[in-house]
Amino acid sequence: MKIQILGTGCPKCKTLAENAEQAAKELGLDYELVKVTNITDIMAFGVMMTPALAVDGKVKASGKVLSAEDIKKFLA
Repeated sequence: MKIQILGTGCPKCKTLAENAEQAAKELGLDYELVKVTNITDIMAFGVMMTPALAVDGKVKASGKVLSAEDIKKFLA
């Protein structure tokens, strides 16, 4: 499973990345966490507000920091 954090590296983006990692670990998933920081790459996903979460290339949420519990719903 590929978990992508779309954002420029702001504090909210870092928090989302930490929460995503926590969620994946708690679910015992085999995953790869990728931070997409290039604005052109982020826009290619169709994301206009960061941070955003994508799972296996599909955007699940954007413009907010999800909790680990919220992220688990997308990963399960």
